Amino acid sequence: MKYREGKIDKVFLGVTALLVVVGFFIFSSASLGVLAENEAKFSSVAFNQTFFGIFLGSIACLLFSKIDYHLWKKYAYLIFFISIILTLLVFAPGIGISHGGANRWIDLKFISFQPSELLKIGFVIYLAAWISKAKDKIKTSNHGLLPFLIMLGLVGAILLSQPDTDTYAVVLFAGLAMFLVGGGKWSHIFGVIAITLIGLGAVAYARPYVKERLVTFLDPSSNYLTSGYQIQQSLIAIGSGQITGKGFGKSIQKFSYLPEPIGDSIFAVAAEEFGFIGASFIIVIFVFFAFKGLRIAARAPDIFGGLLSLGIVILIMSQMFINVGGMLGLLPLTGIPLPFISHGGTALFITLVEAGIILNISKHSKKI
Repeated sequence: MKYREGKIDKVFLGVTALLVVVGFFIFSSASLGVLAENEAKFSSVAFNQTFFGIFLGSIACLLFSKIDYHLWKKYAYLIFFISIILTLLVFAPGIGISHGGANRWIDLKFISFQPSELLKIGFVIYLAAWISKAKDKIKTSNHGLLPFLIMLGLVGAILLSQPDTDTYAVVLFAGLAMFLVGGGKWSHIFGVIAITLIGLGAVAYARPYVKERLVTFLDPSSNYLTSGYQIQQSLIAIGSGQITGKGFGKSIQKFSYLPEPIGDSIFAVAAEEFGFIGASFIIVIFVFFAFKGLRIAARAPDIFGGLLSLGIVILIMSQMFINVGGMLGLLPLTGIPLPFISHGGTALFITLVEAGIILNISKHSKKI
């Protein structure tokens, strides 16, 4: 087989850039709701998104596109270990930040961020490296299923303790896809899913807010002024956008009505301003991003590169589907942001780093 070296996939790069540009314009409009309430907060949010997210993230994307992806396999264990330690720091007094009953952020004085973003990519890198070394042993219970369960259990214990059920769901989706494509048995996959469902049932029983989300999902009108408020306001925003939308910057719901207009509700703002056509366009861009990313995974010269690209694509796309599905009432609301678009400079930075890794894999892809 022939290998194409030295040229990144320019189409994938273009789609990534398009998502960043579209995200910037949607974020700019949605953040007007924050400006109306708190000018100081708006300045901080805007700087964080543009400087840390877009500017530094774009530089990081280009930098990581030039770093041979095999380097991540060499240091996979170290990367995973460091990401675990950083995520555990959310529980450290004086470093971890508690907000709304959750410990998901760390404050390093010069910057605060959610280390679970690092844990997600750290897990994917380590899992890709482990599967590529395990080879046919992955089909066995002792050398395949058991180590996989230990990895999922470790990450789950950390994230569910924060609590961050949503991020764990994203990690689980990526892990299952990689395990299956890497040669895992379907029976093992179903076993992991069964164990996960039992675990989530226990979490829902132990944590009333999870149960409340499920009840609200099944009957959004049951808690209209409490847990059902966000989905009701989201559906109002999406419905009022109709086919073509109200126009850029003309959303009404983002002003005091829709919770988190720059966060997990930003898709509703976009749908209100750009209508069904604009909302569909956003989804189509994401789908094309996934198509190109999976195509790069299929053409990767080795198992590690293919699984790494696959894992990153699933991480990003599962977040997109969970976020959009929640805003449309097709899935329970989770609080997961929309990649490339929602507020979060660190999250955007890491997402662009992930895109850079896929771009480097594309430089080594096979000609089919």
